[in-house]
Amino acid sequence: MAGKRVVWSKKLPEVYGKLDEVDKVVGEHVDLTLLELLKLRSSILNGCAFCVDLHTQRALDAGETHQRLFQVSTWHEAGAVFTDAERAVLALTDEMTRMGEGGVSDAAYDAVAEHFSDEQVAALMTAIAMINLYNRLAVTSGLHPRKR
Repeated sequence: MAGKRVVWSKKLPEVYGKLDEVDKVVGEHVDLTLLELLKLRSSILNGCAFCVDLHTQRALDAGETHQRLFQVSTWHEAGAVFTDAERAVLALTDEMTRMGEGGVSDAAYDAVAEHFSDEQVAALMTAIAMINLYNRLAVTSGLHPRKR
């Protein structure tokens, strides 16, 4: 049986605090529910149950609907459940989260740039990068959601 894992945020709270500051800056530029959708999508792709639970609850608290949350995992097929702008963000989230040698396509980037200002695009890119960092830290730390 594996030993107990270090919970990164408890051992380096100053790092967690700095990352939280970045999240707050991002939140000044992009709607909270959209941020929670992209965080949920990336967390699903990364298999981070802790973050899926966290961002689902935060999205509900922010007024997101159950239907849309359930459809994040199948957004490609969800049709009009998501706006064109949301679909563009989810596509960028997929490409940044699964980034390989090919990077992010011009089509995914351009679709986001069509709907958002340069500052918002920068904030969205940062939010996607940040949730990928959080997912990796949570999974490596062995964090799991608590039963409610």
